[in-house]
Amino acid sequence: MKKGFTLIELLVVISIIGTLVGLIVNNLTDARARARDARRKSELTQLKTALRLYYNDYQHYPTDANGGLQINGCGLDGDDACAIEGTFSAGAGPTIYMKTLPADLFYESEGEDDFIAKMVLENASDPDLAAAQAACPGPNYAATDYPVCSD
Repeated sequence: MKKGFTLIELLVVISIIGTLVGLIVNNLTDARARARDARRKSELTQLKTALRLYYNDYQHYPTDANGGLQINGCGLDGDDACAIEGTFSAGAGPTIYMKTLPADLFYESEGEDDFIAKMVLENASDPDLAAAQAACPGPNYAATDYPVCSD
């Protein structure tokens, strides 16, 4: 009598292992997307704090630049465009409000008492999306736009 596995047994084991690997990879990908979304939300919270500090110094929020892709809040007078992924700093000091601005930020402000900053999240079913969009009335948001605004 020969000892060993039959071809059918090997195929069943390989298919079970393949299914498990597929599930694990899918869950890992989803976890990475949620982690990137958490980072984006954290960056927006930090930006909101930085913009409030800017407002305390200048009594207005910085205006938007480059079609909303940059913030006019840098330089000696606080009116120069900040570099994408650069430092958000202004004044003679200069005062550093935020060490590194997010790369995929969209910012809107007339330079008065309000602003809207938003980033696109990967997870359309994020429970914070609807609450954030309701808290920041404004333009028509896409389903995955996560905004923060002046309160």
